[in-house]
Amino acid sequence: MRENWRIKVSVVAGVSALAFSALMAAPAVADEAADSLQEVQMPAGVKIVEGLTPVAGADAPSLEPEADAPFSAAAAAKAAPAANTCLGSTAAYGSKGCFQHNGDIVWAGDTQKDGMSAAVGVYTDYGRAAEVCINKLGVNTWATCNKDYRETGNVRLRVFRYDGDTGKFYQPENWSGWIPVDGKY
Repeated sequence: MRENWRIKVSVVAGVSALAFSALMAAPAVADEAADSLQEVQMPAGVKIVEGLTPVAGADAPSLEPEADAPFSAAAAAKAAPAANTCLGSTAAYGSKGCFQHNGDIVWAGDTQKDGMSAAVGVYTDYGRAAEVCINKLGVNTWATCNKDYRETGNVRLRVFRYDGDTGKFYQPENWSGWIPVDGKY
């Protein structure tokens, strides 16, 4: 009996978290000047993965800033996203990131010509070590990092800048809400 209660509480908490992230799914943009960059201390052991050029013919997300469109959580909950939909679109100065649930692909977009790279950190809700996907391909490009996350889990994205010469990460940064790995809100 006690175990059933725990399962029900876990399900309610998970659904609540997903509903909240659906409400907050509108992309957030912080377009601050480059002189306001501040170093970010990363936890020890964070794996840095260099992103690859997207596969030819891949339907890449837009690097353009997105207009603030009305968002309906009820419509999002009912509509299953297409296989190539990039979820959790999040942006900060010079970087944009999202997650494609079909194939567990992390997209890192570089939007500023400032000598730094876009960085998208990926965190899970089930204890997998954090990783950062780096786009060293240059301004106005996307890089992809193909991962394999647990289908019953959620991921959260953190976008910021990376200086390859020093190996340091910089703010401003921004976080997405929790994104279901299976793409079903």
